[in-house]
Amino acid sequence: MRKAKIYSFSLPMEAGVILRYQRLKTRDGLLVCLQDGDNEGWGEISPLPEFSRETLEEATAETIVRLNEWVKEGKISNSLLPSVAFGCSCAIAELTGELPEQADYRKAPLCSGDPDDLILSLDAMEGEKVAKVKVGLYEAVRDGMVVNLLLEAVPELKLRLDANRSWTRAKADGFAKYVNPDYRDRIAFLEEPCKTREESLQFAAETGISIAWDESVREEGFMVEAQEGVSAIVIKPTLTGSLSYCRYLAEEAHRLGLQAVISSSIESSFGLTQLARIAHWLTPNTIPGLDTVSLIQSQLVRPWPQCDIPLQQLDDLTLVWQN
Repeated sequence: MRKAKIYSFSLPMEAGVILRYQRLKTRDGLLVCLQDGDNEGWGEISPLPEFSRETLEEATAETIVRLNEWVKEGKISNSLLPSVAFGCSCAIAELTGELPEQADYRKAPLCSGDPDDLILSLDAMEGEKVAKVKVGLYEAVRDGMVVNLLLEAVPELKLRLDANRSWTRAKADGFAKYVNPDYRDRIAFLEEPCKTREESLQFAAETGISIAWDESVREEGFMVEAQEGVSAIVIKPTLTGSLSYCRYLAEEAHRLGLQAVISSSIESSFGLTQLARIAHWLTPNTIPGLDTVSLIQSQLVRPWPQCDIPLQQLDDLTLVWQN
């Protein structure tokens, strides 16, 4: 007999987590549970304000429709709301055993704060030294100087940079001017440096700094292509869609010789552990971008390994719907 439940959660954020235009005080979302006999599958549905096309209210209404469908018919039609499509498909994949248990808990640490402290922590990293730096929040010249300093100080380091389309071509060129040409090949990629794809491609061609598509991946009509200067695509499943679509994107990227990076949208520890399993399954040779657990003051049901942040249990959540 099929049963379904929806729980809601609201987790306090660390102070100072700012999205594009607002401070995020809580991370709100849903956990869905599908039960079929003795089998159970779970998924997280947590639209990210300012980045998701749907609100949590819209996602909740849509999730109820999809889970009613599953209880009656044993299948879930693909939702047009990415967070719902992703969370429901994860629950199905857990229920059927399609989603492997093995996970990739490596993470590219998100670098912020004092460069001297960063250099010490990056120097102490074991294994492959890959880290991420958000650029575009301050002056492009300052970003270039910080990136150059890190690459100079830690010779084995590879950096992933994310500009969120924040630069004009002039600012992007100003950034590049302060990065030693000898270090540029250790920039694994710079996500969407310019306001348009055309400008970003021109930037890559003229500077030799590889770029990656991030926001573009989620735009209507996006196709994975082999393009000069493009080395990767970034897949943020909560913002992108169903597990099957994310798998398609990763397979297309690999077929064309590009990296595919599974990355977080500030999911709870529950969602992050599922993303780690997806990363091990779909992108086993690439460190995922999942270094966001410390942005939330509470973990949720499934803890991130070796993380001592307090854990909210299922009993602490509100059951908002069941059938």
